[in-house]
Amino acid sequence: MVLTQALGLVLTPQVILTMIASGAFGLFLGAMPGLTATMATALLVPITFFMEPVPAIAAIVTAAAMAIFAGDLPAALLRIPGTPASAAYTEDAWRMTRSGRAADALGALLVFSAIGGILGTLVLILASPALAEVALKFSSFEYFWLVVMGLSCAIFVSPGSALKSMLSLVVGLTAATVGFDNPAGQPRFTFGNVDMMAGIPFICAMIGLFANAEVFRAIIHPTRLTRAERADTSRIFARQWHNIRCYPRQMLRGSALGTVIGALPGAGADIAAWISYAISKRFSRTPGKFGTGHVEGLIEAGSSNNAAVSGAWIPALVFGIPGDSITAIVIGVLYIKGMNPGPTVFLMQPQLIYALFFVFLLANLIMLPLGWAAIKLGGRLLSVPQNYLMPVIMLSCIVGSFAITNSLFGVWVMLAFGVIGFAMEECDVPIAPAILGLVLGPMLEKNFITSMIKADGNLLAFFERPIAAALGVMAIAFWLLPLIRAILNRRKAGAT
Repeated sequence: MVLTQALGLVLTPQVILTMIASGAFGLFLGAMPGLTATMATALLVPITFFMEPVPAIAAIVTAAAMAIFAGDLPAALLRIPGTPASAAYTEDAWRMTRSGRAADALGALLVFSAIGGILGTLVLILASPALAEVALKFSSFEYFWLVVMGLSCAIFVSPGSALKSMLSLVVGLTAATVGFDNPAGQPRFTFGNVDMMAGIPFICAMIGLFANAEVFRAIIHPTRLTRAERADTSRIFARQWHNIRCYPRQMLRGSALGTVIGALPGAGADIAAWISYAISKRFSRTPGKFGTGHVEGLIEAGSSNNAAVSGAWIPALVFGIPGDSITAIVIGVLYIKGMNPGPTVFLMQPQLIYALFFVFLLANLIMLPLGWAAIKLGGRLLSVPQNYLMPVIMLSCIVGSFAITNSLFGVWVMLAFGVIGFAMEECDVPIAPAILGLVLGPMLEKNFITSMIKADGNLLAFFERPIAAALGVMAIAFWLLPLIRAILNRRKAGAT
């Protein structure tokens, strides 16, 4: 009876048309550098005031899901990740496009984003209370080790020298220290600039490191794209059934990990995508192909990315605790619409909760046709001559950076990091670890300082809680095992 009522609330022309319109809106904003899924959600909130509860939530859910996927489009076509999570697999996606396999890369990102979202929704439906209970057991100690694992992934998954990857990570972590320090609240590395007291806006830095650096590279090293490098998007779904049969473990593992990490308040899709990509490389039969244009990492990290979006709703619905910035906005909308998130909503308004679950499933299904259309349109980008394309990209970078800070400070940050990114690329230093350092640096410092205050300076407290101890051992093993393996290999070589 409740399921029938929920389906009746969702399968109406108003809800379907609202989801299609908001999905197109989310795709557009997500594909623009600097215009994030959070911004798409925030811009929709005033419109939802004039809607019924189900269409209002459907609009936000669909726009957020589409915007997360849309961040992969510029990553694959232009080597410009739309989100920090996309940076984890930008190199593979872009190299596949360069080798004439844009359809395979974009098709895998689309299909497995949808599958990850659907599997994450099923977990949301079946195991919300259990996962929410686990999420509430995470304190600053557990979050510290989770962030350490995420930062470790940036070093070991980047192609090339691990030393250069560590240097890139240090650049990001150093930039993350700008602003008020924790916990004293003293300005740090601001040089008397009021704008810098809030820290380096990482979206502006990401636009600079990837997009602006690419513009500088096109100016200094002009090249003409060959036919193989042009984006052929004629057969997007051709190899996806083959990928599902070849990589079912990666698909399920990425979806499961993304849902669990997404359920942790404040963790989100960024950590999920990076850890999933690292796990995919670690357990792959062909780890050497990662970073050279290999679809395996795209499948696992892409599934994890969207599954984390669904997972973030678990603490939001069960306890009213936002899992990320998007669900923080949505909780406010739920209260306005009379749906008070928490345990009682499952008892008082079960039809609305099940309607929300159906909206999640429908949003991920709608992603397939809308994503196909977006890929078709986006594929024409590479047929545009560079002397026309690069100024448009530069203009988008300026607009996106200004929109983040609502001041020229964001534009100057973008330009400065564009120079830094270009210099790093010229020296073969990977850019992606710097992005992760910028994103996770403040979280690392905050949780470390908070934990040290709780433990009164006792470092052993980081291993006293069971979950923290397990994560700590995993993080340390992540660092030590490659060193131990290298020492053993050197001894074997010396013995022979």
